[in-house]
Order: sequence, then C-alpha cells, then structure tokens
Amino acid sequence: MTMRPGARLGIDVGRARIGVARCDPSVILAVPVETVARSAEGDDGDVRRILDLAAEHEAIELVVGNPLSLSGQPTASTADAVAFAGRLAATGAHVRLVDERMSTVSAQQALRSAGKSSKKQRPIIDQAAAVIILQHAIDAERASGTAPGRTVLPDEGS
Repeated sequence: MTMRPGARLGIDVGRARIGVARCDPSVILAVPVETVARSAEGDDGDVRRILDLAAEHEAIELVVGNPLSLSGQPTASTADAVAFAGRLAATGAHVRLVDERMSTVSAQQALRSAGKSSKKQRPIIDQAAAVIILQHAIDAERASGTAPGRTVLPDEGS
C-alpha cells in the first residue's frame, strides 16, 4: 500500500499535559518529542507550542488521539480532545482525529516493563501515549492505504 510521505505529529491530549510525538518524513517510526503543559482557558500557549513543533519538524498533519471507551462510546475526555483538535484545526493546520483506545494503558505497561516506576512515568507517560497513537495511525495507513481516522473541521468542538 502507498503511504503519504511527510512527517506527522502525534498528540495525546490530557487535562493537565499534552504528549507530543513525531515520525520521520519516511513515515517509519514514531518517537517522543516533549510534554506540553495545558494552558489556562483563553490562553493559546499550548496550541502555539504544538504549531511551533509542527513547523520545526515540517509536519504535514497533526494526529490527535480520540479517547473513546472500549465499547467505542465517548468518554469524559472525548469532548476535551475534540475541542483541542478543533482549536488546532482553526489555525489552518491539517488535523486528523484517530481512535486512541488503550494508548495510555499500553504506554503505562510498556514503561513499567522497562523498569520505570509510577513516579518516574509521570513526566513521560503522555509522550509514550502520543508515540502509541501516532505509530498505530502510521501502521493503519500502511495496512489500508488510506489516511487514518477523520479530518477535524476548524469549528469542531467549540
């Protein structure tokens, strides 16, 4: 299957922190980038930082995790993630929303098996979840030949 070339950022939206990962322009492997603090209501510092990272890594799109329940239903975090994705899209960025079920749990398990205690996991758990979200999206696109998830519209979630 054909992959669209170009780097992407993976984004794990949390209430306090946002994990960011990136992949290379060849779209092979997702790696952690940084954890961005969530800005207060009305402050777009978090959005600006992610856009700066996107420019720095020449990302063609932002892949935002959509936290659904195991049954596929919205959760308490779904509206927040969709609204954040909408804020990114409102800047003109190309944003895709992808299913992120189990990404944080998978990240916690991977970090624990790597010997990281819960206390040591905290600063990097969001980045690890972003890596899982992005790698899953890359793998899904490679397998299907179509872009993963769905495009976010600029006014979504507002």
